[in-house]
Amino acid sequence: MPSDRAMTSTHAGGKDSAGRSGRRLRVLLLNQCFHPDHVSTSQHLADLALGLVEAGHEVVAVASSRGYDNPGRRFPSSENWRGIQIHRIWTPGLGKKARWRRFVDFAIFWINATWILLRLPRFDVTVCLTSPPLISSLGQVMALIKGGAVVPWVMDLNPDEAVAAGWLKAGGLPERVMTVLQKWTFGQAARIVALDRFMAARLREKGVTEEAIHVDAPWSHDDAVAWDSSGREAFRARHGLGGRFVVMYSGNHSPCHPLDTVLAAALELSAHPLLHFLFVGGGSEHGRVHAFAERHGLKNITCLPYQPKEELSASLSSADLHLVVMGAPFVGMVHPCKVYNILALGLPFLGIGPEECHLTDLAARLADRRYARIARHGDVAGLVRVLEEAAKTGALPPSAESRELAKEFSQSRLRPRLIDVIAAAGGARSRFHSDSPASP
Repeated sequence: MPSDRAMTSTHAGGKDSAGRSGRRLRVLLLNQCFHPDHVSTSQHLADLALGLVEAGHEVVAVASSRGYDNPGRRFPSSENWRGIQIHRIWTPGLGKKARWRRFVDFAIFWINATWILLRLPRFDVTVCLTSPPLISSLGQVMALIKGGAVVPWVMDLNPDEAVAAGWLKAGGLPERVMTVLQKWTFGQAARIVALDRFMAARLREKGVTEEAIHVDAPWSHDDAVAWDSSGREAFRARHGLGGRFVVMYSGNHSPCHPLDTVLAAALELSAHPLLHFLFVGGGSEHGRVHAFAERHGLKNITCLPYQPKEELSASLSSADLHLVVMGAPFVGMVHPCKVYNILALGLPFLGIGPEECHLTDLAARLADRRYARIARHGDVAGLVRVLEEAAKTGALPPSAESRELAKEFSQSRLRPRLIDVIAAAGGARSRFHSDSPASP
């Protein structure tokens, strides 16, 4: 959980951030995904951009011209959206079917992003997310050339994640080069935003100073997600889920969130009269779930693509139990941000992960254990028992306790704090810059 020390910054809302920094800042947002893409990082970055504009700052975003999960979807190369100037980068859109395809897409993104950033004027602050991997290093190079501060918002930690997933060989030349770039970038950063205490610990192990780390989770989409009773029933009817106890996994399907235990449990429960598994979203493993269901002839699994943001309330409300999965090797590298929308709805969640992770931190804070169950990877029999017990209990009403906990992770609370971090970095960079940056 974010520490009290790391949450000390405050924000009164409105244009106070611009006022306290002493001037209106020019802020660059750099990431592969941005509005109108619907993946999580795109939505969070768009939320931040709108908040920065409301706070009186000038905002420019540089992102890909293709959809993250659907490269065939194209966006305009340039547009102004709600006061935010967006520059989009051409990539070939080769997709994720092979690693070389991803590598080529990432490499061309880097090359074309470099060309765009060289042509853009100086920015006071560059906020970099983490797709493509180490894009914050490019932001830091541009800041060295033109000036300004860099604030990496670490949505996932690479090359650590790539090594843990088996995409990179530990100690190989690519991993060593990426590690040098990572440490150099973190050592130069004005401030680094970590998502939980586990990620902050990993950053400290890499030599990042305590003062440079700001710990806050990605906020829930409380502006767009709310309990929707009528939407729930309509969504369930539309997808043939009436009368079922729906166990939902919604979001990115990736090796960081391994679903093997869930799929094995679904196979064991294929004859259960009530239990039905609904997988909503995208990612490299989404097709694998669909293939597993087809291979075993499972009628208790339904796969749906990402739902538009305006349909999220109905989609998420349709579940009786939400699955939130954290792969043991990835603790501190990725963060289970989907859990905050679930808490905001007041719905039960089942966390599947190691004993020490952010999910168990959250579950320990809910007294009613029906709303926060925990299972372990590999324990198929244990997961089956938990699911059977949940189905026997039946659908639960939204929990006031869960909703109260969710307020800590609301957009109205966390977004202003991040805006304060960005404003401070742009207005007084030396305050956070280490005199002894971590050495490669």
